Amino acid sequence: MTNLPPTDLASQPLEQASALPAHHYAGAAADALDRRAVFARSWQLVAHRSQLDGVGDHVVATIAGLPIVVVHGEDGTLHALHNVCRHRAGPLALCDGRGAKRLRCRYHGWTYALDGRLLAAPEMQDACGFDPAEVRLPEARVACWRDLVFVALGDAPPLADLLDGIDARIGADALLGYAFRRRTSYDIACDWKVYVDNYLEGYHVPHIHPELNRMLDYRSYVTETARWHSLQWSPLESAGDLYGDGEALYYWIWPNTMLNILPGRLQTNRVIPLGPGRCRVEFDFCYPAAADAAERCARDAEFSDLVQREDVEICEQVQRGLESGSYVAGRLNPRRESGVHHFHELLRQAYRAHRA
Repeated sequence: MTNLPPTDLASQPLEQASALPAHHYAGAAADALDRRAVFARSWQLVAHRSQLDGVGDHVVATIAGLPIVVVHGEDGTLHALHNVCRHRAGPLALCDGRGAKRLRCRYHGWTYALDGRLLAAPEMQDACGFDPAEVRLPEARVACWRDLVFVALGDAPPLADLLDGIDARIGADALLGYAFRRRTSYDIACDWKVYVDNYLEGYHVPHIHPELNRMLDYRSYVTETARWHSLQWSPLESAGDLYGDGEALYYWIWPNTMLNILPGRLQTNRVIPLGPGRCRVEFDFCYPAAADAAERCARDAEFSDLVQREDVEICEQVQRGLESGSYVAGRLNPRRESGVHHFHELLRQAYRAHRA
């Protein structure tokens, strides 16, 4: 996979563009390439800040195969620590939690401060030259935007560059005061890029999502692309008392984060690779913290689940087509699939950089 032919990675103008070839979506080599070229070099959404309000509050994630625990430290800052004990690689945190005083390895009890310093290593007094003060959990980078917490492992562009232009579009007060309410996850038998491709175009909406199509104005459906993100938006036509009047804004942020912004609601999506031909999509629902949104949240979740199950079905069918040996990369629709083209161009760029 690292010796792809140059034409496979060459930039393509939108009006002449074809989709990525099928081999990018199938097999262990494609999965390994994405881990190294994309996920080890990008910002990953891991939580809403309301999940990390207090000292010791923490969330767990895995990025490019690396377990991470993001914890609110005693110094008031967020630390994205490698969730891997320095003794023999045991886990420190197995799930999200609140108010931890320390991080303790589940394997042999080595204990760390919330900033990653080793505090205790049971029965290590006979280890010649061993000094706990020299042991510390490695840290990744953390950045926040609009109470969304992102983590990057390596050489990723500044988060501000990825989000440039979004603040001006949504307004200064948008999403402020929101709180995390619930998470729903879907394990899908498709490559993560199949799901992202599907998200990035409204071309399929009239054919796959009849209920959503009635809510959106497909004739006015617009896709806009920026350097590192894209926006699909449409006026709401018949959202009723579920979402009310206004716009549906669907932001995609390189490489696998989605922000679905509707009046009074933020839904974030993370598309997480699980291995060849498999991914998990995590949906977090956030609403204004002061609002009594229990009933609305339930109806929102019901409608979202309907749409996602439609997407899951078609994405799994597409994955089978990509793996069939029949598919040759088809032409993209310049009007309706500019977001897909934009994503594929960024992938080609990442693959070229990795090969170089």
